[in-house]
Amino acid sequence: MRLCVAGAYGAFGIKHLDALKAIDGVTVTSVMGPTRAKIDALAAERGIGHAATDLAECLARDDVDAVILATPTQLHAEQAIACMRAGKPVLIEIPMADSLEESEAICRVQEETGVLAMAGQVRRFNPSHQWIKNKIDAGELKVQQMDVQTYFFRRSNMNAKGEPRSWTDHLLWHHACHTVDLFQYQTGEVVSEAFGLEGPHHPELGIAMDMSIGMKTPSGAICTLSLSFNNNGPLGTFFRYICDNGTYIARYDDLFDGYEKPVDLTGVAVSNNGIELIDREFIAAIQEGRQPNGSVHQVLDAMRTLDKIERCFK
Repeated sequence: MRLCVAGAYGAFGIKHLDALKAIDGVTVTSVMGPTRAKIDALAAERGIGHAATDLAECLARDDVDAVILATPTQLHAEQAIACMRAGKPVLIEIPMADSLEESEAICRVQEETGVLAMAGQVRRFNPSHQWIKNKIDAGELKVQQMDVQTYFFRRSNMNAKGEPRSWTDHLLWHHACHTVDLFQYQTGEVVSEAFGLEGPHHPELGIAMDMSIGMKTPSGAICTLSLSFNNNGPLGTFFRYICDNGTYIARYDDLFDGYEKPVDLTGVAVSNNGIELIDREFIAAIQEGRQPNGSVHQVLDAMRTLDKIERCFK
């Protein structure tokens, strides 16, 4: 499998490059980024044979079988559609788009072309959440409530590496997207009720810096999600699963019970790196000719819920 990583020197482009090194039979043959000097330097450092500032140049190559898009969110829909129309399976970093309209356009083109398209919902693959999902599927757990905190301290336009970014991140369409999809995935239901509240917008970035979201499924499971770019303290996302048969706290790839006792995740997955696991699923789905877990169609309900929440702000 020969891959192109677009947006390769961004924070998550680097994470994908590192993850792909751990997967046998995979070669990164092309990388794309907006700045010629930076992308050439990255290609030289990583021993990658081709670098470009234009995605179309990468898609035209015979040695590119599939594409991972780790580019700015606002480019995802246009670039994903270009990949599919070029016959290249595509993994789109979260979110697949920042509007329901563009998400639906991606799904329409996938149906038209038949080319595999996967959304980067990494929480489906983190071993901590996989452990919970396995218990649910076995009938041993049922989610009654999820309480989730997504907290950052980001009052300027910086990426996860602490470097200036050329585009503006968003609490709803990016960070809430993780939890909205995960809640529906773990409960096996589409949210029937959803609302959102947002705090003041940043005077320069133009985005809400604090947000509160509530959701409910038809069977009665609820989710409360708090998000902030103003939090000056422990950073990241913390999930509390309150279930009918136990309480569990997930912190990325670690899991604890309600009393902070670690849960043994040995054997849940071949790696404890969620990015590696989502890349493995993408590659396996291509090789096996099947739809991946996290296909754009499976994730579309999360985008519909985000759109419903966004309409609460207007």
